[in-house]
Amino acid sequence: MDGAPGGKSTAKQHQLYESVAAAYGPALDRVAAAYEADLDKRRDLRQEIHLQLWRSFEVFDERCALKTWAFRVAHNTAVSYVSRERRRNASLFSLEDVAEVGAEAPPEAGIDERRALERLLQIIRKLKPLDRQIMLSYLEDMDAASIAEITGLSPANISMKIHRIKNVLARQFVQEHERV
Repeated sequence: MDGAPGGKSTAKQHQLYESVAAAYGPALDRVAAAYEADLDKRRDLRQEIHLQLWRSFEVFDERCALKTWAFRVAHNTAVSYVSRERRRNASLFSLEDVAEVGAEAPPEAGIDERRALERLLQIIRKLKPLDRQIMLSYLEDMDAASIAEITGLSPANISMKIHRIKNVLARQFVQEHERV
């Protein structure tokens, strides 16, 4: 790939990309899955994330952890993707609106772990990009300080948002269980 000035990639750029792809590839795939439900579009988004990540290492200055950088690039790429797709897709919901989204889903008997995880992703996909980014980072075991570094919010604000999102998700699962 040509990414560096003069049309040649640097060995360091390639090494950083390979390292991140090996270490965080599955997590980056989960980011793509959380932003896009359609498999074909998800593959496109995954490819775009990897391309942007590779390009980003041309300017990576090591002021943050490699994982933080990778997730920042992945989420920013996914948010840009969502913005481009917004015209074609249904509108996004605010965090406050998500509490009512679960009522649209048909009752299901015997929700197993796989269905529960898919339902979780469905709810997360309907969050606004910032709330989605926070929750996905939290689900990838990032702490509030790391998420704050990615989003630009304070760690206290991140903690509060995580708490609110977790409450909304818990209510959705309880409501679904009560309908069964």
